[in-house]
Amino acid sequence: MKSLRTIFKYIRKYPGLIATYFTFNIFSAVFGVISLGLLSPFLMLIFKQGDAFKAVTSQGFFNRMNPVNYFKEWLYTMINSPGPGGSIKALMVICIVVFFAILLKNLFAYLSMYFLNPIRNRILNDMRSSMYEKILRLPIGYFSEQRKGDIMSKLSNDLADVEGSTISVLESIFREPITILLFLIYMIILSPQLTLFLLIFLPVSGFILGRIGRSLKKENTRVLQQFGKLFSTIEETLGGIRIIKAFNAEAKIQDKFEKENDAMYQLKNKANRRRDLASPVSEALGITAVLCILWYGGRMVLSSDKSFTLNAGDFLAYIAIFTQLIQPLKGLSNGSYNMQKGAASIERIEGLINEKVEIQEMPGAKILENFKDSIELKNVSFSYEDSAILKNINLIIKKGKTIALVGSSGAGKSTLVDLIPRFIDAGSGEVLIDGINIKNYTLHSIRHQMGIVTQEAILFNDTIASNIGLGKDNASAEEIKNAARIANAEIFIDKKEDSYETNIGDRGMKLSGGERQRLTIARAVLKNPPILILDEATSALDTESERLVQDAINNLMANRTSIVIAHRLSTIRHADEIVVLQKGEIVERGTHDSLLKQNGFYKKLVDMQEVK
Repeated sequence: MKSLRTIFKYIRKYPGLIATYFTFNIFSAVFGVISLGLLSPFLMLIFKQGDAFKAVTSQGFFNRMNPVNYFKEWLYTMINSPGPGGSIKALMVICIVVFFAILLKNLFAYLSMYFLNPIRNRILNDMRSSMYEKILRLPIGYFSEQRKGDIMSKLSNDLADVEGSTISVLESIFREPITILLFLIYMIILSPQLTLFLLIFLPVSGFILGRIGRSLKKENTRVLQQFGKLFSTIEETLGGIRIIKAFNAEAKIQDKFEKENDAMYQLKNKANRRRDLASPVSEALGITAVLCILWYGGRMVLSSDKSFTLNAGDFLAYIAIFTQLIQPLKGLSNGSYNMQKGAASIERIEGLINEKVEIQEMPGAKILENFKDSIELKNVSFSYEDSAILKNINLIIKKGKTIALVGSSGAGKSTLVDLIPRFIDAGSGEVLIDGINIKNYTLHSIRHQMGIVTQEAILFNDTIASNIGLGKDNASAEEIKNAARIANAEIFIDKKEDSYETNIGDRGMKLSGGERQRLTIARAVLKNPPILILDEATSALDTESERLVQDAINNLMANRTSIVIAHRLSTIRHADEIVVLQKGEIVERGTHDSLLKQNGFYKKLVDMQEVK
């Protein structure tokens, strides 16, 4: 089964733990068989069938294979030894042996579980790490196509399903088969005919249970998909709670949630009913098997045919062993159901882990040590599905120059900028740094040369110092303070009670918009990159905040190669070159003054903003 192959891929990393767990399970099963096997001499002694102990080892191949028969002969000698109380002594010996057998069985069972827990937790940790690593490696375009709630569901709900179902099957896989095998071997020794009868019945039971289990996987896949939708709704609600309240949309959003929640309720009911069917069906089949054994074995006990006979003590011991066999068989049955349930989660997790990473490094990629001359886009085109976003772009950005990209929404400005740090790759054409295609450089070295400040201030639920120091390992407190000073952030940081150790909350919500943006600029200042990308960094701010942020940006841009996406055209008047994009093509380029003289598209954009 595919889900088990996935689990074993992680298990094989820990052969020592698996071998230890397996060994303790064998010892536990052996002592379990011994404790039950001694039921036969106990019953024979109680019912005063002392003669039945005699010479049992000589009665056929299977009797000679039964170690309990040697124990019976020894007890026979003890019972018939000179002096009183032979039977009492034999009874005491049986009780002592059974006591130690049960004690050792449970000791080894505990030790096996002691070593199973770290195996289970290591597998889950490895799967979680693999998913998180893949999330960090996937291109940015992947996250615009996928629901964030569904990705979070895979990291939480799907992993919980794996822990509660497929991983728990490890116990059944490694323990139950050993117990079943040893019990069956001893049952064959006690009565080959009766065991053959039983082995004909068991595959029929397995077929019935298997059909139910396969249907469970389909139902659970639907449950997981619905949970992803529900998680997305919750995530969107938490992120947009201000807008929901502002537009009095609580009832509408609640109604949407209720519909999705009700769909989850219906699907889970259906899946749980299939799952719960496993236990009564397996129990009914088990009881049927017991009744068949009672009928067939009873005939053997009562039969006068010596080739078909079975003594009462061995028959009762056989029944006791079979009743103990039902639990591990039921465990395997439930394990099969759990595996089918967890298989859906495994497939979703594997789908994420095996997701193709489109942005790959070339074998033997070079390290971009320093940016020396220019960035060039040569005949670059980019399409998303069937829609052309960029068409035959040719652009050279010289070191130390400031290039501004302007145009209406959807013109392709952000897409063009995303090509430079290789967030996406061009469909055709080349992006060159210092005359070399960026695909020949390592991703880390390309992005190490760049600092990015976006329109949305992306911050993390951590301290101010940690957010500023994100791009530089082991940044000193003085370096962080200096970066904040250049970004005009020191003004508000010093007013905080905990200064640089102030926690800014989820997405920096404890700060104002201008304060958040100045922290992102301080982060870029600390990294000190030669290439700077500014994606409408001031468009969402009020006038006062914009002035402070713009001053910080001017400080940041000093002596750097800057690529600026501008919404407010007043902020890029002094750019060395302004590139006007429309429908994915460069329609105009030049300085602010030269473009105004052309009386073209740029002039219209300027006039529109002045009217506002």
